[in-house]
Amino acid sequence: MSSISQNIITIKKQLPAHVRLVAVSKFNPQESIQEAYDCGQRVFGESHAQELVPKAEHLPKDIQWHFIGHLQTNKVKYIVPYVSLIHGVDSFKLLSEIDRQAAKISRQIVCLLQFHIAQEQTKYGFSLAECEQMLQSQSYKQLQNIRLAGVMGMATDTEDINQVRYEFRSLKEKFDYLKTHYFSNQDDFCEISMGMTHDYSIAIEEGSTLVRIGSGIFGERMYQ
Repeated sequence: MSSISQNIITIKKQLPAHVRLVAVSKFNPQESIQEAYDCGQRVFGESHAQELVPKAEHLPKDIQWHFIGHLQTNKVKYIVPYVSLIHGVDSFKLLSEIDRQAAKISRQIVCLLQFHIAQEQTKYGFSLAECEQMLQSQSYKQLQNIRLAGVMGMATDTEDINQVRYEFRSLKEKFDYLKTHYFSNQDDFCEISMGMTHDYSIAIEEGSTLVRIGSGIFGERMYQ
């Protein structure tokens, strides 16, 4: 059994039934993804359109591809035929472009709203006020080819566990608020994407339903 397979089995044993594993396969070759697939992994995360497209073309068709990085509007058209979930919607401009491109190929794309929860200014995401303004707008209500299914956030890159826990908890609170005020009748608004290799156990304790693990499965990244 390969180390990739062993890592997946070990991680999955730690995950509660309601938490799904997103194997972050960016910068990893198709052979490594195939190894993970062969031991039962079906959800993979990519963050560059130019990587996702050839992988989706050549690897098994029942893979669920999640786009997990910062998505530029000019890249949307390349990924909409392939993705099952876009984690990082951080503006109405982006959401509108996803809707526009999805309409061209008669797809509905499932998306998560990304919130800025970290102290670092380099992280992307809505504030709650910005998100509410969008959800209340007529422009948003006219979108037909996207479906919002939850929220996503990235914690500060720090050794301070309490800081990380506080930020994850703040994302869960935003999810609860949106669920109550905007999505109370939508059962499939149910996802909280938070937690990576170094902090996913904390994220699960704070309510995560999707953990994004890369180096914990594939080893340290091989940049190309």
